[in-house]
Amino acid sequence: MSDTMNRRKFLRSGAMMTGAAALAAPAIARAEPKTIKMQAAWGGGIFLENAQSYVNRVNEMAGGALKIDLLAVDSVVKTSQMQDAVHRGVLDAAHYVPAYWYSKSKAASLFGTGPCFGWSSQEVLGWVYYGGGQELFDELMASLGLNVVSFFNSPMPAQPLGWFKKEITDAAQMKGLKYRTVGLAADVMLEMGMSVVQLPGGEIQPAMKSGLIDAAEFNNPTSDRDFGMQDVAKEYMLASFHQSQEFFEVTFNKKLYEGLPTELQSILRYASEAENSNFYWNNTKRYAEDLDRLQSESGVNVHRTPDAVMADQLVAWDKVVDRISAEDPFFAKVVESQKAYAKQVMNYLNLNQPDYKLAYNHYFG
Repeated sequence: MSDTMNRRKFLRSGAMMTGAAALAAPAIARAEPKTIKMQAAWGGGIFLENAQSYVNRVNEMAGGALKIDLLAVDSVVKTSQMQDAVHRGVLDAAHYVPAYWYSKSKAASLFGTGPCFGWSSQEVLGWVYYGGGQELFDELMASLGLNVVSFFNSPMPAQPLGWFKKEITDAAQMKGLKYRTVGLAADVMLEMGMSVVQLPGGEIQPAMKSGLIDAAEFNNPTSDRDFGMQDVAKEYMLASFHQSQEFFEVTFNKKLYEGLPTELQSILRYASEAENSNFYWNNTKRYAEDLDRLQSESGVNVHRTPDAVMADQLVAWDKVVDRISAEDPFFAKVVESQKAYAKQVMNYLNLNQPDYKLAYNHYFG
């Protein structure tokens, strides 16, 4: 038999064996993706877009092994109940801010809405990731007996002082005003003589329209414009220390999280870190555009909060921090950790950063 015929016979028999093996082998079904139900504290607007951006990032990175379904505000539970719902497993996950559950522990507000030690949200997140903040947060969760794992992302610009019927030129004007805010900022504004009402975002504009409150803040020009704040007030005060650094908290049920393969745990964690840059680049542009629209299309008068008012805020913060620190050793422990980080890091940044406003005024007046 020729070599050519032998080769043909071998190839035919090999093909037959391969085909038979394929027919005999059982079909291997692709595993269904693990689905996580995550409720957001946002019913719409840019913050719901931000939550969806994190979810999309996870879903794309997981390659079909994991899928997060994002649910809008109040889909399963009220915003104030979200942390408990994740703890109990009623929800798998939540996307919100720590100020929404700070009633469990005032120390929660230190992770995003605490006093300003001369730093911005960027540096507070640096403290979370590299200054011991995450470890302190995990310690807080353990002390509260909460079955949750949380990651932080999306450094927000300082929040405006908010919307007023008259321009604020002196802190004395704020005394007695019924004002909406949340978290430790409520304590600060009370210290400054305001009457504070804590309301969810969707109720702010109707409350101001009806006269339930005299002034309010939420977070940023885009969200404020979406709420229609320009229809109930025309004086918009930018810059404040009441919530000068904040970011999102992404919370997962701890048992669920620890039951995931290590690579999926990593995706949930690192997608949170990656969302930091996307948030800042996207949102600052949107906020700038909507601030322009508030002025040009809605006749809003935009003012910078006077330095004297912000100096009074710092004095109020000192009183609030000292009072709570005396009552809560853990709160004091977190504050000292933050101060140590801010003192070192901001010393470098303050020495090194040029005055960007000087350059801005040089080109744009």
